[in-house]
Amino acid sequence: MAEIKQPQKVLVFTGLVYVPGAEVDVVLEKLSSVAGSVALQSNTLQFSHTAYYSREMGHALVRQWYAFDKLVNPGVLIDLKHLTNQLERMSLNEHGGRTINIDPGLLSMSNIVLASTKNYAHRIYCGKGIYAEVTLIYQEKTFKPLAWTYPDYREQSAHDFFCSAREILKEKLRGENNV
Repeated sequence: MAEIKQPQKVLVFTGLVYVPGAEVDVVLEKLSSVAGSVALQSNTLQFSHTAYYSREMGHALVRQWYAFDKLVNPGVLIDLKHLTNQLERMSLNEHGGRTINIDPGLLSMSNIVLASTKNYAHRIYCGKGIYAEVTLIYQEKTFKPLAWTYPDYREQSAHDFFCSAREILKEKLRGENNV
């Protein structure tokens, strides 16, 4: 019989799609209570991969990723998704639409996992209405997309960000193991 072990700790990241002027700082401050301080942020990019958010949020949207510095147990994903849904509801515009979309995820040494409230063939139910999806896998010294990986997560800028965040994770894990 295999011995049950504690999982290796991971870093929390969020992918934000937002209307310029949205209260990103408020969201990051709330997330820091769970995930620690922001350790890395990507450049701000135009979000033009899909029109999915256009009706609700408009057309001039931007994309940005943030990685946090606290090592966490991957089991935090469920509560993290509930928190980000709550934060989205706190950031509605005058018409009741979101000004910010927050995609929480986990960065491990081997993959990028996103949380979702929507089921699909490649997602696994985790509990409390939340599903998990492996979005990128780490192979040959970079992150690689899968058949279902969103277009913006396929971009080199995303892979560069996640590779940099992975180096932060590697150093933190190294430090934790030497304590």
